[in-house]
Amino acid sequence: MLDKFLTPMIKPMLAPVVVVLHKRGITADQLTVVGFLIGILALPLLAFELWYGALAAIILNRIFDGLDGALARHAQQSSSAGGYLDITLDFLFYAAVPLGFILANPEQNAIAGALLLAVFIGTGSSFLAFAIAAEKFKLDRPQFKYKSFYYLNGLTEGTETIALFIAFCIWPQHFELLASIFATACAITIFTRIYGGYHTLKQLEADVSSSAGLNPQEVSND
Repeated sequence: MLDKFLTPMIKPMLAPVVVVLHKRGITADQLTVVGFLIGILALPLLAFELWYGALAAIILNRIFDGLDGALARHAQQSSSAGGYLDITLDFLFYAAVPLGFILANPEQNAIAGALLLAVFIGTGSSFLAFAIAAEKFKLDRPQFKYKSFYYLNGLTEGTETIALFIAFCIWPQHFELLASIFATACAITIFTRIYGGYHTLKQLEADVSSSAGLNPQEVSND
């Protein structure tokens, strides 16, 4: 929900760093991998209840995540392969944080952590599945033109998720409550994405079939 507002504010701050990285011959994919390796350190740090160490790893991961895309655009090297690598490693990182809290205190955190992981699957799959269909219909990306693929909006996006992770590390004793509240928000996102995405695609298929004189099933991937 907040990504479309926060991203334009952050981009100018990254520009000077991106210029230096490009001059040094560093590639966007290298930043993606290094950022992921830093972020995944949050898993053992959380498991051993090193909350502020995990917080540092999470923040650094997000800085690298912003830099890799900015560097790819600056170097004019944006690619589907780079976008694929970035989003795949992002989702692995997102899953590692709840898992770390589960390992830290299974008795208290297991149910809320498992619920959070389940809704992460729902938000991720509804997001990526629509992106595939959006590519087929060549949908415009008015809010995220710089992205490698279509970003379907929702109540919980990257900004909200990182804010949650930061809150987890600052108030680890409230993980169960915070995770449960966020899981509810994610469930709303899943419903709205599935409902909105399904009806959007049905309308697009109907429009295409109408203009081409085809049966809607002939343009569907079902």
